[in-house]
Amino acid sequence: MKLRVGDTVQVIAGSDKGKTGEIIQILRKEDRVIVEGVNMVTKHIKPSQTDPEGGIVTREAPIHVSNVAYYDSKAKETVKIGYDFDSEGKKFRINKKTGKALDKTTKKKK
Repeated sequence: MKLRVGDTVQVIAGSDKGKTGEIIQILRKEDRVIVEGVNMVTKHIKPSQTDPEGGIVTREAPIHVSNVAYYDSKAKETVKIGYDFDSEGKKFRINKKTGKALDKTTKKKK
């Protein structure tokens, strides 16, 4: 999966089509992402010791990764993400349309 937490994405399919938001969490095993302000659902919370009131809460639900696309805020459009390697052999993400690097930060190997 080429998306990361903190990326801005746009919903390209479903009832929230056209909405943009930042990725809060990635569920890799289920191929789903949770996007801020997108796919809001209403949850009924049962009263408990920590929340004696209970009540109704709206929160984000996971959306399948195939229904979102990386949103380039500079170009104001969705773009595909690719990979490239720098001179030291480190992998980084690029915008496939322009060829510019999205980020130069790489994970440190364990």
